[in-house]
Amino acid sequence: MGQWTELDTPHGRIGAWRADAASPTGRAVVVIQEIFGVNAHIRDVVDRFAAAGLTALAPCVLDPVEPGVELEYDEAGIARGRALVAELGFERAVDAVGAAAETLRREGLAVGAVGFCWGGTVAFLANTRLGLPAVSYYGGRSVPFLDEPARAPLLFHFGERDPIIPPEHRELHRRKQPQAEFHVYPAGHGFHCDRRGDFDPESAALAWTRTLEFFARHLR
Repeated sequence: MGQWTELDTPHGRIGAWRADAASPTGRAVVVIQEIFGVNAHIRDVVDRFAAAGLTALAPCVLDPVEPGVELEYDEAGIARGRALVAELGFERAVDAVGAAAETLRREGLAVGAVGFCWGGTVAFLANTRLGLPAVSYYGGRSVPFLDEPARAPLLFHFGERDPIIPPEHRELHRRKQPQAEFHVYPAGHGFHCDRRGDFDPESAALAWTRTLEFFARHLR
């Protein structure tokens, strides 16, 4: 359903995977990758949003550091992905999301953001810094930024058995962003991704339904 395209950003041209809504609703979402690149899983997420009526665009935010990154969910992929996002930094990632959102806005679409893991933190920052309604899936690096005020509706998804995000960090999200919608699932880290060992089909399905409902309410 989707196809590769390109985006101009403040840090140069980057790739992106785009899928247009099968039955347009006037809504769109910027999909923000994990540390593993715009890989087959993220492309599938983009295509699923399009099937649900939202035009979706996933910028290859790592392109300024290393173009065309697609990593496996193994120790080598984790190590390489962590090194790449550390080199990239959050500011360039948010700039890429902003460029993707502006592309979609120019088409007359109401735009939100959704991100996973590291991308969940970028989605949170897209809310506080760009004003996008945002959904953050297990964004474990958000704690240093939680004092930034939300500028749009916000939804957090967490796994109760996530070893990367301890309960006290989840509670910091709840306490410092009390206006946000907040859900915890009986699952581990990465429960949405069917390529990962912690994939939990029931939790993933419920979180997906809540995500679609969130965007239906808040993208006008």
